[in-house]
Amino acid sequence: MRVIGVGFGRTGTRSTKEALELLGFGPCHHMAELFTQPETIGGWLRAAAGGPVDWSGLLGGYRSAVDWPSVYFWRELVEVYPDARVLLTVRDPQQWYDSVHGTIYRSRTIDPANAPEGLRQALEARPELLDQPRLTAALIWQGTFDDRFDDREHALRVYRDHVAEVRATVPAGRLLEFDVAQGWGPLCEFLGVDVPAEPFPLLNTAASFRERLTDPAALQAGAAPGPEHRGTGRDGSAAR
Repeated sequence: MRVIGVGFGRTGTRSTKEALELLGFGPCHHMAELFTQPETIGGWLRAAAGGPVDWSGLLGGYRSAVDWPSVYFWRELVEVYPDARVLLTVRDPQQWYDSVHGTIYRSRTIDPANAPEGLRQALEARPELLDQPRLTAALIWQGTFDDRFDDREHALRVYRDHVAEVRATVPAGRLLEFDVAQGWGPLCEFLGVDVPAEPFPLLNTAASFRERLTDPAALQAGAAPGPEHRGTGRDGSAAR
């Protein structure tokens, strides 16, 4: 494990995953991995319940990790992997809340029987995915936001407290606070690698998140959105 991402979901974690993999720090674990390896969801659920965690089993083979579920365990991970660099992805808190509320929070109560076609087909192909909502509920809505995400001020306070705790816990020389809008420069300097010729990947707008729910192939492959989903979304939402 070379890089541990400690930023909440919807702070550019999908773009950061792609960037880290392009820079040679892949594969990078992200929530999307659960759609390609749903057999691992049980292990994450046991960890969420407070059971013993075999990190080499859950994250073995990965050179980096961002997003939930791993960010929930960031304190443990920065100790288990003391030589790993720590990456705190951030964005404007108000925009972050709106993005989460319009994507992963909005989709938390989807009934599989009435789900968008892509999601329904993915669930039929891999029934283990039915446990994924339980995991997100345990780690995110209950474990992180105390079942109060609808309370905007509470959620924003949790977000700001998290950022403050990371800053206070991780030594400055080991930590990079990073907004994907900054592009390659700060990330490459932090990791000691050259800046690639290709543009920084900007993925996963709110619009593209909703569109992927209708695409069974994308969901089952855990695939990143195509080029049409890079940059700014049709609804004006920034890529995250």
